[in-house]
Formats: sequence, C-alpha cells, structure tokens
Amino acid sequence: MPSICRPAALAAAALLLASGVQAHMPYVLPSIFDVGQRGHILVQASFTEDAFVPDIAMRDAPFHLIAPDGQQGAVGPVSYLRDVSVFEADLKAEGTYRLTSGQRLGRKGRMYKDGDQWKMGGEGGRTPAGVELVEVQSTTLAEAYVTRGRPSDAALKPYGVALEIQALTHPNGLSVGADATFRVLFDGAPLAGLEVTVFRSAGVYDGRKVAAKATTDAGGGFAFRPEGAGTYLVLVRHRAAAPAGAETPYRSYTYTLAFDAI
Repeated sequence: MPSICRPAALAAAALLLASGVQAHMPYVLPSIFDVGQRGHILVQASFTEDAFVPDIAMRDAPFHLIAPDGQQGAVGPVSYLRDVSVFEADLKAEGTYRLTSGQRLGRKGRMYKDGDQWKMGGEGGRTPAGVELVEVQSTTLAEAYVTRGRPSDAALKPYGVALEIQALTHPNGLSVGADATFRVLFDGAPLAGLEVTVFRSAGVYDGRKVAAKATTDAGGGFAFRPEGAGTYLVLVRHRAAAPAGAETPYRSYTYTLAFDAI
C-alpha cells in the first residue's frame, strides 16, 4: 500500500492551480470528533477552496447520520447561512457515528475524454477543438465520524454505491506519527490509480494547505501519516458513467472525509 508523499515535494500553490484541486470541494465538520459522553454534536457543512473555511452553504443535501448499530438516523433542523449550513445531531447511544451530507446532485456541465481521463470543458484552459463533449452532473458526498464513549465499527461499513473512502484504521483513533490506512471504492469495488489529496486546516495560516498526495494502489488503498496534530480533509474525485435513469449519461463524483489527529 503506497504511502502519501510529503508536502515538501509539492510546490504548493502553483501545483494546486495546475492540477485543478482548488475547485470547490464539500466538507462536513463536527465541533469535536470525540465527544466523550455528550449526547449531541454541532456540525457545519459548506463548499470551499480552503479546507474548513466556509464559502458556499451546502443546500439541498440530504443530511443524516449512520448510528453505531449501522442504521440510518435523522439529524436536527438545518440552518442555512450564506456561507455555511449548520445543524445538530443527537448521539443517543455509545459508539461511532457517521455524519454525512448524503449524495448531493449538483450542477450540470459537459466533459470530454483526454486519453484515459475525463476532463471538464474549459478545465485547465480552452477546450480542444474537435473533441466530443458529453453531458455530466456533479455528485458530492462529504462525511466525518464522531465517537461517543467507546469506538465501534458498524458505521464504518461501506455503502457499496458511488465513490467513497473506507477507513481501515478507525478514524477516531488517528495519532501523529502513526500510519492511517484507507481504501477508495467505487460502487463497492477498489478504485486503483486514483489521485488522493489530503488538506490540513492549519495550512490556511502557514501556507502549506496540502499535507500530502498519493495514488491508490491496485487494491484501492493508500496510507497517510499525520505529521502534526490538527484537522485534515481527504479529497478524491472520479468521473464515470451515471446510474441507469440519471439525468445525464455521466457523473463527476467528489468525496471528502474529515478527521483529526492528536
């Protein structure tokens, strides 16, 4: 399983602009990841270009949670501000919860095939002449895990649908200097050769926004070793044929997972 390369090898802002990862990405951020014995959690959700800096409120998202028993549950009413959406969630039982935006369908556009990769029209400059453009719709999913009391595993089970990151190391037990392992899945199958970017919240202040980058191995796996305490956001994107009955023949999937390391 490949480890993610260090940020010193990344050429920061210039590299980000060249790769296009500065496009808006979704996130959900709980007020705390280990709540002790508190019976509720406050969560914010937004679209952003800088990890955890709210920019565009996440509207029309089917927010919910997966409880420690693996069952889906509701969250409290959502308050929509201009830059951020905010809600509370009750944590009635002990264990680990998955807080999720749910699959959210977004704007529609057009993309074209460049070798083995799909690119959005106008992405990275002018669209080449003569390429075949196809209709595509963005699909976003943002998640985080919180634990009340002792951690549990049922909420970590993959959905088996669309793009997602499976945490192989429990996300509420990550520590500085220790490897955390993950697997990227698409429709339940490992997704090899996909670029992974890890952002760090402290990067807004010290100019090192990207903590690390990697490419998934044949089993869809990658590993990350946090070098400092703080909050991190893992981002993956994938473009593929849409499910039967979708409004467009293709979808552009974005998934993020927020976690902290201590």
